[in-house]
Amino acid sequence: MKRGWKIVGGVAAALVVGVGGFVGWQARAFDASMEHPRAQPLPSLARSSDEAVLARGKHLVESVGGCVSAGCHGADLGGGEPIHMGPVATLTGSNITAGGKRAGGYTVPELARLLRYGIKRDGHGVAFMPVQDLSWLPDDDLVAIGSYLATVPRVDKADGETRVKLLGKVLDRQGKLVLDVARKLAEAPRADDVPKPEPTARYGAFVARACTGCHGEHLSGGRIPGAPSSLPIPANITPDPSALGPWSFDDFQKLLATGVKRDGKKLDPFMPIDAFSKLDDVERRALWEYLRAVPPRPFGGR
Repeated sequence: MKRGWKIVGGVAAALVVGVGGFVGWQARAFDASMEHPRAQPLPSLARSSDEAVLARGKHLVESVGGCVSAGCHGADLGGGEPIHMGPVATLTGSNITAGGKRAGGYTVPELARLLRYGIKRDGHGVAFMPVQDLSWLPDDDLVAIGSYLATVPRVDKADGETRVKLLGKVLDRQGKLVLDVARKLAEAPRADDVPKPEPTARYGAFVARACTGCHGEHLSGGRIPGAPSSLPIPANITPDPSALGPWSFDDFQKLLATGVKRDGKKLDPFMPIDAFSKLDDVERRALWEYLRAVPPRPFGGR
């Protein structure tokens, strides 16, 4: 009997050591990647003062980019509210006005490189910022965003904490979450066939990238990997009968405009409805057409 317990104890100890070694290896790999300088030249783009360009930049920042959401950079772009993800991470959108110490005052070429490759001004990769949702934007849109941000009022506010914890590092290395953004983008070639804005599923597929971080690659929702119970569980937004199947475009428009679902219930504030409500008519229709075209899936398949 004693010998049996010794064997069980030995196996358990070996498992603990093995798991600990694996976790440590994954964490070190994450840290090494984040600390590794990335040699990517700055794009040859210049700031514009054209009113139409600035208007386009303002629209993208407030809608497709989702920058003004509380969980991103905030209504005044001076920094967002912290997102506490338990053992995964604490994430806070930086102050991106001229008063920001960490991310303020980016030039158009610097911002374009950040939004295309996830590489910060200092040459290192950015943590968490969902660049993979925006890297498809064409040069004209990158110029518009950078040019507009250079005109927003300065906000003198300290940056909040952004810290990827042990579980977050493991989840990133396992492909469950994107926290080491530059590495993810380096592994995924950028689309070079982006259409002009049009009310089609083809364009909607690019707009919908902003949905995948929460709702999952297949848009069928489920708990975000590693997220604490306090974080809302993203819904299924495929055309499954239990999800958007019975919805009309009018239902969808109402949701985006008011944050009220077809059944009359309000969306959780975690959903950045303040950004999605600013999508224009073309972007709304394109997003709808794409969501109707994806394969229907049951809830929870991410």
